[in-house]
Amino acid sequence: MFSAANISGRLAELLLSVPAVLWAITFHEFCHGFAAKKLGDPTATLEGRLSLNPLHHLDPVGTLMLLIFRFGWAKPVPINPAYFKHPKRDMVIVSLAGAAGNILTAFVCARLVQFFPLLFQSYGAQQFILLMIYMNVGLAAFNLLPIPPLDGSRVLYVLLPHNMLNIYYTLERYGMILILGLMVLGVLPALMTPLVRFILGIIF
Repeated sequence: MFSAANISGRLAELLLSVPAVLWAITFHEFCHGFAAKKLGDPTATLEGRLSLNPLHHLDPVGTLMLLIFRFGWAKPVPINPAYFKHPKRDMVIVSLAGAAGNILTAFVCARLVQFFPLLFQSYGAQQFILLMIYMNVGLAAFNLLPIPPLDGSRVLYVLLPHNMLNIYYTLERYGMILILGLMVLGVLPALMTPLVRFILGIIF
């Protein structure tokens, strides 16, 4: 049975997770849109998605997944590769920008703890900064998996020979079902764990 202290601790962690999740998914999508804009695509700006307002990016199911399972997704920022001067190269840059933003966030949080330890003496501050690190690393690792429609699969798409693109498009159509199935079978956490450890190793 759960004790009152246990329930209180879990509730406190959940409440501290909310701002960490909102930042992780918002900055992730903002970085996609920002990279695309720098490479000549104004689509995210024109559709109001080049924003740090979480309400512009929330996907209810993806946000809930991130809160509960530590990996999830946001509403994808629209990208139009027709604007890119080098479509394949630029698509890879834009695809990796979201994960790069999350890893940068985790890195900055780790440096704050390292250089300003007095700011994190309270239990609440420690829990919050750890959640910021692990939420961002988890979202980055999840999106780097080469499973359509995740960002890592966009890199795979650029590298695939033309005769295999139909397979990619088919997987992308059923991508979320595939992801949920892999999660239920325990395959997704197994794929993510080494990547999470690798990123954390770089950060720390």
